[in-house]
Amino acid sequence: MRNDLSIGTMNTDFRNTYLSYDEVTATLQNWVGTWPDFARLQSVGQTAEGRELWLLTIGPRPDDIRPAVWVDGNMHATELCGSSVALAIAEDMLRFFAEGAPPQDLSPAACEILKDVLFYVMPRFSPDGAERILDEGRYVRSNTRDDRPDEGRSFWRTQDIDGDGRALAMRVKDATGEFVESPEVANLMLPRTLDDQGPFYKLYPEGVIENFDGKTIPSPSFLSDSPTDLNRNFPWSWVPEHAQMGAGAFPGSEPESRAVIEFTTSHPNIFAWLNLHTFGGVAIRPLGDQPDSKMDQNDLAIYRQVARWLEDHTGYPTVSGFEEFTYEPDKPIHGDLNDYAYHQRGCIAYVVELWDLFARVGLERKKPFVKSYTDLSRDDLVAIAKWDRDHNAGRAVLEWQPCEHPQLGPIEVGGIDQRVGISNPPYELLEETCAQQSAAFLRVAAMAPAIRFADIRLEDLGGELTRLDITVENHGYLPSYVLNSARKLSWNEAPYLELDCDGCALVEGPARRPLGHLDGWGRGLGDGTGALYYPYGLGNSGTARQTIVVRGTGTITVTINSCRVGAIRRTIRVG
Repeated sequence: MRNDLSIGTMNTDFRNTYLSYDEVTATLQNWVGTWPDFARLQSVGQTAEGRELWLLTIGPRPDDIRPAVWVDGNMHATELCGSSVALAIAEDMLRFFAEGAPPQDLSPAACEILKDVLFYVMPRFSPDGAERILDEGRYVRSNTRDDRPDEGRSFWRTQDIDGDGRALAMRVKDATGEFVESPEVANLMLPRTLDDQGPFYKLYPEGVIENFDGKTIPSPSFLSDSPTDLNRNFPWSWVPEHAQMGAGAFPGSEPESRAVIEFTTSHPNIFAWLNLHTFGGVAIRPLGDQPDSKMDQNDLAIYRQVARWLEDHTGYPTVSGFEEFTYEPDKPIHGDLNDYAYHQRGCIAYVVELWDLFARVGLERKKPFVKSYTDLSRDDLVAIAKWDRDHNAGRAVLEWQPCEHPQLGPIEVGGIDQRVGISNPPYELLEETCAQQSAAFLRVAAMAPAIRFADIRLEDLGGELTRLDITVENHGYLPSYVLNSARKLSWNEAPYLELDCDGCALVEGPARRPLGHLDGWGRGLGDGTGALYYPYGLGNSGTARQTIVVRGTGTITVTINSCRVGAIRRTIRVG
């Protein structure tokens, strides 16, 4: 049962509702059929329940490697809005490539760069979990796989107890309970204070207790009844389960995270990575484990530029993962995708927590930002409930209904349905959210390195000899190595020339010749370049030259190559 979460079979209106797995699949397949010259669809893996992990590749010549960006959404199952935004970015670019209309008011100069950028889009990172959310309303952190060996433990197993097709929450009257019902907003549960008179309640997930001894009620887990958080399962600074809940058995233990690791490791051309979550209305950037004083300052300047675009187009602030998004002081999150993408893949990587619920309700933005989630007062919770009533059609705060529980006896079922209005924006605001995020990210995509043949001059030296003077330039914002911190990565290959003669021959020197890394023209914000007191940039470090001498008549194919920027070819007739 989906209630109002779906508006028709194979609905593809992702800007106005949240799609099922089948609807996402139909949308992607339709695009590939409609725009075969610009789109490729592949499955990079399969979930435990047999669903494909779809990856859409978009761009002119989509089979040719060149600078690329990655977008993924819905890593956490309840965070459905990420799928809609990922699909919106994909559709904006497909229409741009196919029809030529500038997306999201991009300038002609930015559009020119985007013509040679690939987009890898994974709209649904956790399709098994998302289907449970859509079908049942139950809370699932990531996927639904549970292969823990300690089967004798006692824990909550989520299921629909009252038969209404949803698995939400249960409340039980209990003198030791931590919650009371709000006197201002019916059905809203609030943390108990010293002054409350009761009745008091315990709150549990709707479901049953596995291995119940008849007396001991286990505490619920934020991981629900599946043990792994996909955003703790990546290899950078991973720690085992006893040190961090949700880590998984080993890095990449889950089919979803493993598929992403394998694909992105084999595609070093990815230079930017957008990881879409909900909610909060904030972007989270590296570093995740150290303060900004320890970050490469050139990288930080690039992130300041990205933050400016996000602020301009979405109103979201950008915060340091370590300085503003650690739940315990000096205890960073380990094994998250953002740090993997930045540290191991050398990407401009950041998380966006879509849906600015706090701002919509009018709550004060807290410092550090993570306190916006953890330090909500009772007044804040009441304000959110009133907003739900007045602006969200009461979709989130539901009535409590009496029910008989097979283990606990008389209970009430209801509480918060977080799908629309809490974890994700109301349907009425989804299109706006998609447009804002696409506008911001497409500017990041336009920062791509853009290696070009600037000039090839031929001079007849006589005696069947021809000299070629080749000039190569980077016309892009970013250098060929992308981020300064990424230069140390062993695979971050500098561009080189490859020479292939047909009918003629090289007089001397190898057929493969290094060009070295080429700087881009961009410097981010606040690095001091162009300061009023010293208005200068760099020398010509974005330019490289090679001289080649060939003998005879024929053609020579010159290729600029690198695993990071792909291949750019010119064929020249000589003699």
